Amino acid sequence: MQSGTTTTVHDPKNPEHIKTFTFDLAYWSHSGFQRDKDGILISAGSNSGFAGQRDVFRDLGQGVLDSAWQGYNATLLAYGQTGSGKSYSMIGYGADKGLVPNVCEELFKAIENKEKNQQYQVTFSMLEIYNEQVRDLLSKTKKPEGLKVREDHHQGFYVDGLTSVPCDSYAQIERLMEQGIKARTTAATSMNATSSRSHMVITIQFKQVFLDGDLTKQSIINLVDLAGSERQKSSGSEGDRLREGSRVNLSLTTLGNVISALADVAMGKRVLHIPYRNSVLTRLLQSALGGNSKTIMIAAISPADICYEETLSTLRYAERTKKIKNKAVINTSPTEKLIKELKAENNRLLSRFAGLGNSGKRVADKTKELEYLLAKNQLRLQTIQITWERQLEETQKEWEEQYSAVMQEQQMTKAFPYLFNVNEDPQLTGVLKHFIQAGSSDVGQATSNKIILQGLGISDKHATFTNIDGEVTVTPQTKCRVVVNGVPTVTKTRLQHLDRVILGSNSAYLYIGFPSERSKDWARFDYDFFQSELAAAEGVSVDKLGAVNNKDGKVDPSVLAVFQDYIKLIPLVAEANQMSEELMKGLKLELRVKNLASSDSKGYDLQKEVIVKVTNRETQEVWMWSKAKFINRKYLMEEIYQHFLDGEDIHVAQEDDPFWDPLEAVHLGSAHIWLQSLAYCMKLEEQAELLNSEGLEEAILLINITPCSRTGEAYGEDDVVIDPLELLGKRIDFQIQIIQCLGIKWLKENARRGIQIGYKVYDLPITLYTKPVWKNVNAKIEETVHFVALNASHEFLSYLQKNALIVDLWGLQEGCTELNCTHKDLITWEGNILVDNMKTLTAQEANQATSNQMAELYLKLLKLEQETELLRNINRALREENVLLKDSLKGCGPGQDHKLSSASRTTAQGASHRDAPQMYIPRTSYDADFAKALKGFYQSMNIVQGHFLKLRHNRPPVSKLLLPSSMGKWIFSPIHLAAS
Repeated sequence: MQSGTTTTVHDPKNPEHIKTFTFDLAYWSHSGFQRDKDGILISAGSNSGFAGQRDVFRDLGQGVLDSAWQGYNATLLAYGQTGSGKSYSMIGYGADKGLVPNVCEELFKAIENKEKNQQYQVTFSMLEIYNEQVRDLLSKTKKPEGLKVREDHHQGFYVDGLTSVPCDSYAQIERLMEQGIKARTTAATSMNATSSRSHMVITIQFKQVFLDGDLTKQSIINLVDLAGSERQKSSGSEGDRLREGSRVNLSLTTLGNVISALADVAMGKRVLHIPYRNSVLTRLLQSALGGNSKTIMIAAISPADICYEETLSTLRYAERTKKIKNKAVINTSPTEKLIKELKAENNRLLSRFAGLGNSGKRVADKTKELEYLLAKNQLRLQTIQITWERQLEETQKEWEEQYSAVMQEQQMTKAFPYLFNVNEDPQLTGVLKHFIQAGSSDVGQATSNKIILQGLGISDKHATFTNIDGEVTVTPQTKCRVVVNGVPTVTKTRLQHLDRVILGSNSAYLYIGFPSERSKDWARFDYDFFQSELAAAEGVSVDKLGAVNNKDGKVDPSVLAVFQDYIKLIPLVAEANQMSEELMKGLKLELRVKNLASSDSKGYDLQKEVIVKVTNRETQEVWMWSKAKFINRKYLMEEIYQHFLDGEDIHVAQEDDPFWDPLEAVHLGSAHIWLQSLAYCMKLEEQAELLNSEGLEEAILLINITPCSRTGEAYGEDDVVIDPLELLGKRIDFQIQIIQCLGIKWLKENARRGIQIGYKVYDLPITLYTKPVWKNVNAKIEETVHFVALNASHEFLSYLQKNALIVDLWGLQEGCTELNCTHKDLITWEGNILVDNMKTLTAQEANQATSNQMAELYLKLLKLEQETELLRNINRALREENVLLKDSLKGCGPGQDHKLSSASRTTAQGASHRDAPQMYIPRTSYDADFAKALKGFYQSMNIVQGHFLKLRHNRPPVSKLLLPSSMGKWIFSPIHLAAS
C-alpha cells in the first residue's frame, strides 16, 4: 500500500511483473503496530503506515452511521480469502473491536445525546447462510430445513420468521451477538462447517420518529461477512468428473455474476438479466447491490506470496465492484403513513357521526356502521403504537434471564475445570464451555448425558470424564475416538491443565484445569496447534518436509505452504472417513505428501504437494485425489450426509456419488536414470529403485540404455568419446531397454493387479508406455525402443549430461483403462523414434531434410565412383602383371625365384601407388585382396542403393542436387563389374 488509495502487487515468481490498483481507500494492517494500555493495536510510529480498527471505523463505519441518520439504507460487505482478515474487520478480536460492534456502540451513544422529543427504534437480527439454507442465529428453535426467503410487493425479499429483537442499549446488542456466535459455533460443531464457508448477515433496522413534526425516517443497515472467496474458484473441482462445490459455492458465484452484470450496466452495456434470484444471498441483498442503498465493500487481501493468485482475483473483483452505481433515497415509513391515514379517517368518521342526529332507522344503521369502522381503525392504531413498547418489555425479560445464565457460567468457571471449544475461526473459539463437575460426567449426543456434545463421529455415549480428589480423567467408550495431545487413547487417561482433547472426527477442546493450576498462556493453543500435533503423530512436520534450506538457514515458503495444506486437510479427511463409515461407503482416506522431485528430470527436492489416497476397504481399489478434487468431493459428501441426518433418501446414481470414481491407473513411483554415460557413448546397465511419493522403495527396475549404430549394434569401448562436444551435429543412435520390474509392492498387496512402465525422452510430445504385465510380482517386460538424434544439438547434449530419464511405475486395477500412447504424434526415421528435432521439424522442413539426405547420398555416390575407377586401374594393372608373371615363370628355373619375386614386388608397388606391403606376397594374395576390396565396395553400394530407393518413395521437391533418372542405370554398373 504505497498510499492511502493505491495497492501494488508483485508476482513472487516474476518480481518484475507489477500490478497496481486504485480504490477509495487502501489500508495496511500486517505490520508496524504496537498495543496501547487498553490492549488495542495502534500504529508504532508515523512511518509504519499501520491502520487499526479505529481508523477503519472513522473512514467507513462513521459513513454508514451518517447514512442511517439521514434515512438512507446502508450496506457493508466484507469479501476476501479465508484468513485475510474479513471477520477481523467486521467483528474484531479481543480488545480490537470490528466495524459491527463499533457501529452499534456509536449508534446508541448518538441516540443518548439526541433531543427528548424524538423516539428511536432499533431492532437487531442475525442470520447465517450455509449451503443455501438460512439459519436464524437468535432463535431458540431450529428448523432443520432453514427459513424460507419470500418476496413482498412493498418490502422486496425477506426471511419469513426471522427473529428481530428490539434493543434500547448497546449492552443488549453485545449480548445478542454473543448469543448468535454461540449458535453459529454449535451449528458448525454439529456439521463441522466452519464459518469460513458460510455468510453471516447482521441487519439493524433504525427508525427515527419525530414526535413534534409528525415525521419518520427509517434505515436498514446490513453488515455482511461473506464466506471465503476461494470457495468460488472453478479450479475447486480440478480434474473432477462431478460438478464443482455443490451449493456451498453457489452464493459467491452468483454474487460475482450479479456484480459483473451491474458493472456492465453502469458502463452503458446492454444487460438482459441480472441473476439476483439464483441464490439466497443475492436475493436478500438485491437492494444493497443494485438499488436503494449506500454500499461499501471491504476487499480483504493477504500479503503472503502463496496467496498471490487469490489476492489478484480479489483485487480484480473489487475493481469491478466499484463501477456499480446505486440510487439511494431517503426512506419514509409505511407504518407512519398508515397511522396518519388512520387518524385522518377517524376524524372524518367523527365529523360525519356528529352531523347525523337521531332521525329514523336509516340514520341508526349508518351510525352503527361508522361506530364499527371507527373502533376497527382505533384498534389497528393502538396495535401499531403499543407493539414497540411491548416488544421492548419482552426483550428485557429475556435478556435478564440470559444475563442470569451468563453470571452463573462465570461463577462455575471459577470453581470447576472445564473444556472449551477450539475452532478454525478464532471468532468461534472459546464460545462453548463444558464443565466437569465432581464425580462422573458422561459425554455424548444422548440427552441423558451430563455433557451433551454434537459433532461428526460423536456417539450417544462417547466418553466419561471423572473429577475425583482433584484429579480429572477421561475414559473412551469402545471404538470411540478420543485423542489427547495428538495421540489416540483407548484407556483411562489423566488430564493436565491445557491438554488438547479431540472427540469424534474433529471436535477440538482445550482442557482448563482447576483454578489453582491455571496459567494465562492459552493463546498459542489455537486450531493449527491441534492439527500440527496430529500431523506430528503421523510423522509429518515442518522439519521432516525439509522447510529449512541448509545453505542459508531460511525457511522455504513453498514447503511451509504444503505443511499448512496438510494440517488444514487433517480434520477434513477425518470427517470424510466418518461420513464414509456412517453412510456405509467403505472408503478409507489417507493424507500423503507427494514429492514433485520424482517428476523433475533434474531431481530438485523442494517441491511437494498434498494428495489424498482413497482405498475401498472391501475391494482394495485405490484412487489418488488432488487436494482440490478432495475438497470438492467433501462438499458433495456433506450434502448427502445432511440428507442422511434429516432422514431423507440418500440414494444417488453411481455416476453422481462423490464416494465413487471409475477405476484408473495409479501412479506408484518413479526412478531417475541419469543419462550422463550416454553423452560419452557408454552403455548404462542400471538397477534402479522406483520410489513412491513418500520416498520409500516401491519396486526395483532393471533397465539398459545403450548407444548403438543405426542398425542397432551396440557400441564397444573403442567408440567411447572423451568430450561430448565431439558428438555435436552428428547422428546419435541409442536404445532404451526395460528388462524387468522386481518386488512390486503394489502386486504384493493384491495379486490381481498389474503394472505398466512409462517414460518420456527429451522433447517427445507424449509419454511412451510398455505393454501391461498382470499378476506378476517380478514382472518381465523386455521391451526395447530405438531413438535417433540426426544432428545432436547443444541442448540435447546438455540434457544428456545434466538430466535424468524419469521412469514412472503405474499400477493397474481390474477394469481400469490401460495406458497407451499414439505413435502418430511421433516423427520416425528409418523406423526409429526421432528426438532432438521436434521443435524445428515442420512438415515442410521434413521434406527439406529428406532432400538434404538425398543430396548427401549423391555426394557419397560420387566418392564411391572415384574409388571404383581406382579399383578398376588396380584391377587392370594386376591382370597385366599376371600375364607377365606367367610368361616369365615358363622360362625360369628354381634358382631364379628370388629375382622373380623382386620383379613382381616392384611391379605391384607401382601399380598400387606404393600402397602394397613391403614383403614377399604369393601370387594368390593379389586375388584375395582384390576380392575383399570389391566385397566391401559392393556392400557399401548395396546399402547406399537401398537408402536411395527408400528416399525416392518420399517424392521430395525437385532439386538440382538430385541425380538425374539416367543415373539409375549407372548405379548398377558396379554390380555388373562384380559379376565380371
